[in-house]
Amino acid sequence: MQKAIKKQAIIAERVATQTADAFVANQMKTLAEAFRAQAKVIKRNKKKKRK
Repeated sequence: MQKAIKKQAIIAERVATQTADAFVANQMKTLAEAFRAQAKVIKRNKKKKRK
């Protein structure tokens, strides 16, 4: 699950750099940050379950 979310973040950043529209590029960057934050939470919760 975490790998899939990270891949989505990479794709969102790639789209942000290729998009000519500044508004859409900003939204895609924000989306990429949200994906990374979500992956971080999943990783943290996974570590808590192990302990």
